[in-house]
Parts: sequence; structure tokens; C-alpha cells
Amino acid sequence: MTDIAAKPEPGEGISPPCTDLPVATAESGFYRGFNVHVTIPGKIIVSALIAWVVFFPTQASDTLTLANTAIIGAFAGWYVYLVAFLMLVTLLLAVIPQSGSLRLGAPGEEPEFGLFSWFAMLFGAGIGIGMLTYSTGEPLAHFQNNPDIIRGLVDPVSAEAVRPAFIWTFIHWGFAPWAIYALVGLGVGYVSYRRGLPLTIRSALSPLFGARLSGLVGHLIDIVAVVATILGVAVTLGFGVEQFVVGLNRLGFGDWLLNAEGTASTTAIIIAVVLLVGASTFSALSGVGRGIKWLSNLNMGLSFLLLSVFAIFGAGFLGLELLGVGLFDYLRTLPQTALTLWRPDGTEGGDALAQWQLDWSVFYWAWWIAFAPFVGMFIARVSRGRTIREFVLGVVLVPSLMGFIWMAFVGGTAIQLELGGQAAGSILSANISDQLFATLSVLMDGPFAYLLSGLVVLLLMTHLITSSDSAILIVNTINGAGEDDSDRRRHILFWGVALGLVVASMLILGGIEALQITMIIGALPFSFVVALIAISVLKAAVWDIRRKRQGVPTHCETILETQRLNERG
Repeated sequence: MTDIAAKPEPGEGISPPCTDLPVATAESGFYRGFNVHVTIPGKIIVSALIAWVVFFPTQASDTLTLANTAIIGAFAGWYVYLVAFLMLVTLLLAVIPQSGSLRLGAPGEEPEFGLFSWFAMLFGAGIGIGMLTYSTGEPLAHFQNNPDIIRGLVDPVSAEAVRPAFIWTFIHWGFAPWAIYALVGLGVGYVSYRRGLPLTIRSALSPLFGARLSGLVGHLIDIVAVVATILGVAVTLGFGVEQFVVGLNRLGFGDWLLNAEGTASTTAIIIAVVLLVGASTFSALSGVGRGIKWLSNLNMGLSFLLLSVFAIFGAGFLGLELLGVGLFDYLRTLPQTALTLWRPDGTEGGDALAQWQLDWSVFYWAWWIAFAPFVGMFIARVSRGRTIREFVLGVVLVPSLMGFIWMAFVGGTAIQLELGGQAAGSILSANISDQLFATLSVLMDGPFAYLLSGLVVLLLMTHLITSSDSAILIVNTINGAGEDDSDRRRHILFWGVALGLVVASMLILGGIEALQITMIIGALPFSFVVALIAISVLKAAVWDIRRKRQGVPTHCETILETQRLNERG
């Protein structure tokens, strides 16, 4: 394809976008078909992290905590303004008619998956587990403390605190994470399906750096993506495992599941991780077209069933009010909140605001960025054939709206039960992993609460398996230079075991906080890659618009077909 790209259109000076990006893979042996410059370093880094945590837990904990404090403090502004920039770029790509009509694939190509299956996979892979933990956890946390409470504008645990609580809940679970995922997915899918490049993170930067990504720079980008994926997914799985174990305890599987603090015991963590990651590894071996699609559809169905329970028996009209008012407040305040950065100023209020933002917003932005190579690559794999506008609307608006509905009805039910006195503080005082179960126990009578708790545990299990197997499959794809071959069982098994060990070792070391700290550190390098991907996607779209105006082909398959016809003629 290089010779085609080297010939500009007469008088125009714009070349077709085709370029080669060869990624060397081993031709034989254990790593046949894999890029050893990415696969081996990625395995070494993750294995070293696991060994460090297992054999030197105290040193690992102290070092990671110190590094996290330094990174969070130094790069808080970077995360805040980067996420605002990413949301703006995503909006522009969708609303501009010329860019919105560009297709991830050949002209007229039909999408591989139907809308329901597509939405189900987006939702399940993106924030399914986190939604179960934070649907009650986050509104309740902001109900007790948020910037308006810190500034003395409203009282904690009051009716006046509900509205700001949902503003910040929607900010953290709204457009921001999905804009990040969409840009990474667009960056990878656009150049892969239009220009025939490997389905891997480095390809997303080819409009900026071209064939230079075949070497060391490209290897480093993919290594960073692999490590960020493992750490980002590990945080999500950590939340899920904790809540899964708490749910089993609620179902009467024994007090041995929990320790004195009410969190998962070491034995329970090990058993849960072996069970869940083992099942996800088996699912990954079946491929995205079977295991992940089937589980994603099941997730969506069970989620709607649980949501309907809260809508009918829970918040009901309050949930509708919270949804409507919350959406209005969210859209009204989004430009301001997206650009707000609080810094310590030596005052009690100023320092509290800065710390609140570090604990919540900055943590979330780092989490979403660490999650982005996994979700973005996964979205790219299942979105071939869709236009940029359809892609953005599907990836950003639909899952965000589902998240808003879920938070309004589930979180609204928990707050209503506390404000009305039925819960008597039992939901607020529960561990975050137990708050959803505590809400169900107050909302429903014994047998019904037991059945619904069982439904949540089943939903958690399917979400955990879906997220794990998707992550394993994506890591294998990056290591395989964009090629996915589910017969490479040894490597799928390695990453399944590695992911399980990261989750289990970190939870045992220091609980969810240890996973969060490690993830924030791992997300920083990839945040710079995401910024470059946004610029790269903009450049690719702008130049393809110019090519279309000047009659220059923009799809490499079209160019190759034209060349073949010319050769026959």
C-alpha cells in the first residue's frame, strides 16, 4: 500500500491515507503470532508487580501509597482538563456533519452486531460492575458530603443535599467515561477498518507518527496499554469481588466470608477470584462472538429486571424526579464543573474541597483512563460498519442515559428510605459493598429481599465474567499485533491467571484502596497516549474530509480494488 500512498493527486498534493504499519511477530515457537517486544515485557511487568506485592507487602504498600500521593497531587489539573478536552473532541466529531458521516469500515458496510447486542456489550464491558457498587454508594456518599456541604450551602443528610449529590454522581458516571472510551475506540477502529492497520492501540496514533510506530515507540505504547488494562480492570473486578462475597454472606453462605471489618476475608477472596476468573478465562477461549455476546445479553436482561423492581417498589416518582432534575442540573453545570479545579489554599474549606476532588473526580478520571484501552479496544472490535455519529451517539449517550436511570432509581430508593426513616441509618452505615443489599433488605420483606439479593449476586457474577473475559481477549489482541486467535490458549490462560493474581494479591494487601492506588499510578502514562489519540482522530477525520472534497479515495480497500481493476485492464 505504500506505493499508492506515495502518489498525490495531480494538482492537489493530498495523498490517499494508506500506509503500512508492519508489527513483527514471532513465526514459530511459544510466541508464534505474537509481538515478543510487547508480550514479554508486559508479562514481566505484571509478574513483577504480583511478586512484589506477595513477597514484600509492607514495602509495596508504603511505596505505592507514596507514589500515589505524589502523582495525584501533581497531575490533578492534568486529569481535570484532559477529560474536559476529550469530551469536547467527541462532541465535535459527532455534531459536525462531514466528520459524523465517516464510517468505521467500507462505504455501505453493515454493522456486525444488532443494536441490542451492541448496547448490551457496551454497557456490560464499560461500567456494569461499578454501577452495581456505586448505584447506592455514590449518591449516599455525596448525600453525606459534597462541595455544597463543604462550603456550608446545604446540610449533610438533608433533603437539600439530594440535588447536589446527584449532580456529582451524574458528572462522574455520565459523558466523561464514555467520551474517553469512544475516542480510544474511534482511534483504533477508524484506522483499522478504513486503512487496514492492526487492531491495536499503536495504530490509533498512525495519523500522527506513521510507520515509525512499527518500532520502539509503538512497542512502548502497546506495553503501557496492556499494563493499564490489567490494572484498570483489576479495580473494577476488586469492587465486584467484594460485593459478590458480601452478597453470598447475605444469602447465608457463612460468616467466614467476611472479616471483622465487614469486608471480604482472605479465604473468600481467593475462592471468589478462582471461581470467577476461571469462568471468564473459559469464556474468553470461546471468543467474542459466542461467550461475551451471550453473557452481555444476559447481563442486560437481568439489569432491566432489577431496575424494574426499584422503579415499581422503590423510588418510583422520586426516581423520575431525580432523573429529570438531575439531567437538567447535569447539563446546566457541566461546562463549569468539567473545568473546575480546587487547589489547597491553606484554609479548612479550600483544603477540604481540593481533597474531595482528589478522592472522587480525579480518582474517577484516572480510573476511566486506565479502563480505556480495554473498553476502547473492545468497542472498536464490535463496532465495525458504524458511522462516527452513530458510534458516538451509541457509545456516549445511550450508556450514559442508562447509568443516569440506574442511579436515579436505585440511589434514589436508598436516599428515600433514609430520609423517610425506614432505614434508620442502616443503609448509610453499611459498607459500600453492602449498601445495595442493605437497601433491598429495607425495601422488601425477607423472602423477596433474599430472592433479589440472589439476583444481584447472579448479575455480579455475569458482569465479572464479562469484564474479565473481555479484558483477557483485548490484552491477547494487543500482544498479537491486532490479531485475535482464541486457539492461543496458553497466553489467554496466562493473562487470566495474572489478572486473578493482581486482584487477589491487592485485595489481600490493602483492600480496594490498594487496587485504586496501583491503578492511578498505572493510568498516568496512558493518559498521555489518550491525549495524542484525540489529536490523531481529529487529524484523520479532517484530512479524510478534505480528501472526499477533492475526490481522493479515503478507504484503502477501495484504492486496492481500483488498482487491481487497472492492472487487469
